[in-house]
Amino acid sequence: MPRNPFQVLVYIARQTSSGDHEYLLMRRVPEHGGFWQGVTGGVEVGETDEQAARREVWEETGYAEFLSFVPLNYRYTIAVDHEAWPGLYAPEVETVPEECFGAEVRPDLGEPRIDRDEHDEYRWVPLAEALALLKYPENQEALRRFAERQEQGTSQ
Repeated sequence: MPRNPFQVLVYIARQTSSGDHEYLLMRRVPEHGGFWQGVTGGVEVGETDEQAARREVWEETGYAEFLSFVPLNYRYTIAVDHEAWPGLYAPEVETVPEECFGAEVRPDLGEPRIDRDEHDEYRWVPLAEALALLKYPENQEALRRFAERQEQGTSQ
């Protein structure tokens, strides 16, 4: 059965000992593009965007406790590539909206548990490096918005 045509993106941050933030990026396996991203995934029927975002973070990292978990009030659409992802979405689905969130975890929470079928590497990196690693401008904008909220102290 094709996936529900809605997605979420979540950037995860933690504070360093110097008080700065670093961001978790994960690299997709080569078969799925080999690019860096935050946590992404589909919204299941009956879920809210936030419920889906929290579930995806749990599934892709093992993190379930957050110092903050905030909607970024930023949504964009992704063109569906039916050749790269055959059968993922119904044939008539051409674009999928992606709703963005930010989450901060405790620095002592430990390293993420990643699914090697989806991602082959992860890194905690400062904002500038994270922005440079991200391939898509919409992903960069979502991360900028999250970082801005943290700087303003409004991530709570």
